[in-house]
Amino acid sequence: MPKPVCVPCQRFFRPKCNGVAVIENMPDTSKTAPGLAEPEHWRPYKLWRADLWHCLGCGAEIVVGFGHVPLAEHYQPDFDKWMARAAPLLPVNDC
Repeated sequence: MPKPVCVPCQRFFRPKCNGVAVIENMPDTSKTAPGLAEPEHWRPYKLWRADLWHCLGCGAEIVVGFGHVPLAEHYQPDFDKWMARAAPLLPVNDC
Protein backbone atom coordinates (compact mmCIF):
# COMPACT_ATOMS: atom_id res chain seq x y z
CA MET A 1 0.00 0.00 0.00
CA PRO A 2 1.46 3.41 -0.94
CA LYS A 3 2.17 5.96 1.73
CA PRO A 4 -0.04 9.08 2.03
CA VAL A 5 1.29 12.15 0.23
CA CYS A 6 1.55 15.74 1.48
CA VAL A 7 0.21 17.74 -1.49
CA PRO A 8 1.85 21.11 -0.63
CA CYS A 9 5.27 19.55 0.04
CA GLN A 10 5.10 16.79 -2.59
CA ARG A 11 6.54 14.36 -0.05
CA PHE A 12 5.39 11.11 1.51
CA PHE A 13 4.07 11.20 5.04
CA ARG A 14 6.12 9.11 7.48
CA PRO A 15 4.89 7.04 10.45
CA LYS A 16 5.20 8.95 13.72
CA CYS A 17 3.34 6.72 16.20
CA ASN A 18 1.41 3.48 15.72
CA GLY A 19 -1.63 2.64 17.81
CA VAL A 20 -2.67 6.11 18.96
CA ALA A 21 -6.06 6.39 20.64
CA VAL A 22 -8.66 8.39 18.71
CA ILE A 23 -11.96 9.43 20.26
CA GLU A 24 -14.67 9.97 17.67
CA ASN A 25 -17.15 12.43 19.13
CA MET A 26 -20.84 13.01 18.37
CA PRO A 27 -22.60 16.38 18.39
CA ASP A 28 -25.24 17.45 20.92
CA THR A 29 -27.50 18.65 18.09
CA SER A 30 -27.63 18.48 14.31
CA LYS A 31 -26.69 22.18 14.19
CA THR A 32 -23.36 21.77 16.03
CA ALA A 33 -20.43 23.01 13.96
CA PRO A 34 -17.66 20.44 13.27
CA GLY A 35 -14.01 20.67 14.23
CA LEU A 36 -12.83 23.28 16.71
CA ALA A 37 -15.74 25.71 16.22
CA GLU A 38 -17.85 24.36 19.12
CA PRO A 39 -15.82 21.71 20.99
CA GLU A 40 -18.03 22.02 24.10
CA HIS A 41 -20.97 20.57 22.11
CA TRP A 42 -19.30 17.25 21.27
CA ARG A 43 -19.51 14.06 23.39
CA PRO A 44 -17.52 10.78 23.22
CA TYR A 45 -18.97 8.28 20.78
CA LYS A 46 -16.41 5.65 19.65
CA LEU A 47 -12.85 4.81 20.68
CA TRP A 48 -10.44 3.75 17.94
CA ARG A 49 -6.77 2.83 17.49
CA ALA A 50 -5.01 4.19 14.42
CA ASP A 51 -1.61 5.39 13.21
CA LEU A 52 -0.27 8.94 13.36
CA TRP A 53 1.82 10.03 10.36
CA HIS A 54 3.65 13.31 9.74
CA CYS A 55 5.22 15.25 6.88
CA LEU A 56 8.92 15.91 7.31
CA GLY A 57 8.57 18.99 5.10
CA CYS A 58 5.82 21.07 6.72
CA GLY A 59 5.08 19.09 9.89
CA ALA A 60 1.43 18.36 9.00
CA GLU A 61 0.01 15.31 10.77
CA ILE A 62 -2.69 12.85 9.69
CA VAL A 63 -4.30 9.82 11.29
CA VAL A 64 -4.77 6.77 9.07
CA GLY A 65 -5.00 2.99 9.41
CA PHE A 66 -8.07 2.73 11.62
CA GLY A 67 -9.19 -0.75 12.66
CA HIS A 68 -12.28 -2.32 11.12
CA VAL A 69 -14.26 -1.90 14.34
CA PRO A 70 -13.88 0.50 17.30
CA LEU A 71 -12.35 -0.66 20.58
CA ALA A 72 -15.44 0.54 22.45
CA GLU A 73 -18.63 2.56 21.92
CA HIS A 74 -20.45 5.02 24.18
CA TYR A 75 -23.35 2.71 25.04
CA GLN A 76 -21.14 -0.09 26.38
CA PRO A 77 -20.92 -0.33 30.19
CA ASP A 78 -17.09 -0.31 30.25
CA PHE A 79 -16.66 2.61 27.79
CA ASP A 80 -15.28 5.00 30.46
CA LYS A 81 -12.71 2.40 31.54
CA TRP A 82 -11.56 1.95 27.93
CA MET A 83 -11.20 5.73 27.54
CA ALA A 84 -9.20 6.03 30.77
CA ARG A 85 -6.84 3.23 29.70
CA ALA A 86 -6.37 4.68 26.23
CA ALA A 87 -5.49 8.25 27.30
CA PRO A 88 -4.20 10.52 25.85
CA LEU A 89 -6.89 10.74 23.18
CA LEU A 90 -6.85 12.50 19.82
CA PRO A 91 -10.36 13.99 19.40
CA VAL A 92 -12.36 14.06 16.15
CA ASN A 93 -15.35 16.42 16.14
CA ASP A 94 -16.98 15.49 12.84
CA CYS A 95 -19.60 13.11 11.49
